[in-house]
Amino acid sequence: MKKKHNPAKAIQNIKQFGEFGGVNPSITDSATFTFLGAQTMLDTFEGEAQGCFLYSRHWNPTNKYLADTLAKMEGTESAWVTASGMAAITNAIMQLCNSGDHIVSSITTYGGTYAFFVNYLKKFNITVTLVDISDLEAVEAAITPNTKVIYTETMTNPLLQISDIPELSKIAKSNNIKLVVDNTFTPMIVSPAVLGADIVVYSMTKFINGKNDCVAGAICASHEFINALSNVNDGTSMLLGPALDPLRASSILKSLHTLHIRMKQHSHNASYLAEKFEKYQLNTIYPGLEANVGHKLLCNMKNHGFGYGGMVAIDLETPEKASQFMELLQNKGVGYLAVSLGYFITIFSNSGSSTSSEVPIETQHKMGLSPGLVRFSVGLDHDIKASWTLIKQTLEELEIPNS
Repeated sequence: MKKKHNPAKAIQNIKQFGEFGGVNPSITDSATFTFLGAQTMLDTFEGEAQGCFLYSRHWNPTNKYLADTLAKMEGTESAWVTASGMAAITNAIMQLCNSGDHIVSSITTYGGTYAFFVNYLKKFNITVTLVDISDLEAVEAAITPNTKVIYTETMTNPLLQISDIPELSKIAKSNNIKLVVDNTFTPMIVSPAVLGADIVVYSMTKFINGKNDCVAGAICASHEFINALSNVNDGTSMLLGPALDPLRASSILKSLHTLHIRMKQHSHNASYLAEKFEKYQLNTIYPGLEANVGHKLLCNMKNHGFGYGGMVAIDLETPEKASQFMELLQNKGVGYLAVSLGYFITIFSNSGSSTSSEVPIETQHKMGLSPGLVRFSVGLDHDIKASWTLIKQTLEELEIPNS
């Protein structure tokens, strides 16, 4: 039985004020902080002082406001904010793994994550086995005595495959390893920590911020893990230094309070387009469609009221046709041909040649990624019907059949 969690209410219940009673928390743009006594500084360095700030690479009050709010949203004890989504992923993994350790990961994952796992970690003698994350037997079979992490995305990039977080959590716990889940595509919609994930990571660049005006990331986990991550002596985030600028943290915090409204509209618009694509008889991937293989699982895991997400993909079979299609859509004003997602304007890209380009062609084939896949991050259009009219016109112009 899934635990009930209301991430929007959890955020709204937080009361954070500025130091002079401002309705927004004050922004602290200091790199370092004073102490009234030398002993307090010593205690802070040793992790024994409560409520004291040492240096903004370690903690900053503005960043802590954002981290506290994210922890409430996710249902975790604590959180840490980083300067990018990749910083969140790499810091979490490097804190969990040492030389000689092993990771089991979904083969379908963001291209940057894939490159980190396959190309970068080998210099530390950390090995990764890539599996079909929906095949739970394959996941269990890939675990070895030195496995430390199962890694997946709630909704995988770019094939929108749904991970069974409760079952993956059972596998992880039975093997005394950690389940790390990237929830970038489904904030509010799914709460992985409530479902059993140990650590939840985000690229806040995407839906959480929603404005595409900065890059940022987050790690949501237990007090123990976040304290270890920020420890002045051996904490990965403290020592590698991926600190988020507090001005950006303040901006993202404000955006977080409208996330529930935005996710509903993203989901509404994406659902509308997915249904139109399906009726047009395009090969459509959207977990909100009843025919989608992940639909029932997502229904069982998701929080009520936020829909099925803003991501839709269609298969136009060839990259040439996908490019023509996207260029025409941009010229007609449907959206932008660009990477990233979660923007208030619709963004589309050919995944195999963009956000998954780090993944070798043979691996793309193995994961089922078509060279003509077009991934839509559907925006907040007030008139999504007008957008569909333009998309349909484009399909007809390119003689893509309504078969």
